[in-house]
Amino acid sequence: MTTFKSGRLYIVGAGFAGHALANEIRFKGIFGEVVAFLDDDPDKIGRRIDDIPVLGPIRDVARLLRLHPADEAIIAIPSASREYLDEIYRILKNASFEKIRILPGISQIIDGDARLIQTRDIDPQDLLGRTPVVVNLRQSLNYLRGKRVLVTGAGGSIGSELCRQLLSAGAERLYLFGHGENSIYQIDGELRLLQEEGVGEKTVLVPVIGDLKDRDYMDWIFAHLKADVVFHAAAYKHIPMMEENPVAAIENNLFGTDNLIYAARKHKVMRFVHITTDKAVEPVSVYGVSKFLCEGLVLEASRANGSSASELLSFMVVRFGNVLGSRGSIMPLFQKQIEKGGPVTITHPDMRRWFMTIPEACSLVLKAGGVGENGSLYLLDMGDPVKIRDLAEQMIRFYGLEPEKDIAIEYIGLRPGERLDEKLWWDSETPRITDFDRIQKVEQHKPMEENIHAIIEELRPVCRFDPAQPQKYRDGNLLRDILRRHVQSYAQE
Repeated sequence: MTTFKSGRLYIVGAGFAGHALANEIRFKGIFGEVVAFLDDDPDKIGRRIDDIPVLGPIRDVARLLRLHPADEAIIAIPSASREYLDEIYRILKNASFEKIRILPGISQIIDGDARLIQTRDIDPQDLLGRTPVVVNLRQSLNYLRGKRVLVTGAGGSIGSELCRQLLSAGAERLYLFGHGENSIYQIDGELRLLQEEGVGEKTVLVPVIGDLKDRDYMDWIFAHLKADVVFHAAAYKHIPMMEENPVAAIENNLFGTDNLIYAARKHKVMRFVHITTDKAVEPVSVYGVSKFLCEGLVLEASRANGSSASELLSFMVVRFGNVLGSRGSIMPLFQKQIEKGGPVTITHPDMRRWFMTIPEACSLVLKAGGVGENGSLYLLDMGDPVKIRDLAEQMIRFYGLEPEKDIAIEYIGLRPGERLDEKLWWDSETPRITDFDRIQKVEQHKPMEENIHAIIEELRPVCRFDPAQPQKYRDGNLLRDILRRHVQSYAQE
């Protein structure tokens, strides 16, 4: 979302996106004046587009600009690589632009329909990591046209971005499901504002406040909503926090997913896409174990379809690693630490993680949801792992500071449930390339031997009060003992 001063605007990029923004700014007449396009294309430099001059090359011309304090730059090159964006950002900062905005990636711009409201302040996640894959959203989302789509955890980092992209799906209804009133209120308001400004299609938005842990409610709400497709993004995800609240992690993630699957099968949902994490591979944390068991639940449900009334339901799992900029992740933490002058805290100098931007991850999840098959587990190609120290240093430099000179880096040690490296697949799994860029299909050589529903029943008196076994209720130590008996990697920690 964007709020503009009424000043002079320079649009970086004289292509379709920049042209669309210039036209909108001129039409509305309240956001200032576009004084020039900045571009590196020799075929555009020196021309005028709608009487606006195209200046360039960007590196040469930026330093010659005589800027006013209120002048702003908008980077409108949605297909630009990370390296090119980083170069442009440095040029603009050196030219003394204080306000720099950016349009989202090409995968979020439908048919060249860029809108001013989609711009936002540039931040480190726009410049870090690899260049996202280009996904044709309109084509990818065609399977959702005319359908009723429900997103759990719709107010979270992944869920909210799924909803933004789903505005372009042509769905009949989009259900924003979550138990946090404020987060659902915020994403509902944001999506409605985007629609008012012409982003996406006229999907009916329905905010739904509810709790996955309430099995009767999930049954009732699915009977009334008649959802066709479910994207299950809701989960408690903060590893150290869940180590301190293990019962809540299992109750919300495992029992909640079981309730959701039950309601989806009973009410004949056509497609169920479960979002999971690399922490579910050889899990060593309560969070990781909860997601590992959830993966098993979903895949077990796919095998149980058979000739039942819900045989048209396709269950699938999409697994990926960390995403840049999610709430509770290291990027917002680093940002706050840098803004207060440091130090930036890192658990260990050798800690590494796989990273992907939230928009790219969500585009690929939506793509996998359309091309995926019942009972399949898909893995997003995360590229190469990144050292957390390198990420911290890049972020410090984004703010024009030098690591260790201006901002100290401090090592605090691994926290409960953390490990130096994550794995994307088990030794018993083999990822295979598919026809779809950065989406791999995982072959499971050995499905989980444990009966997950038997584990759930063993955990039930810990998570649900049983008058016959009151001593078990909320007993975190008992819960851990149960998990250790059933999950070998967790038992070894």
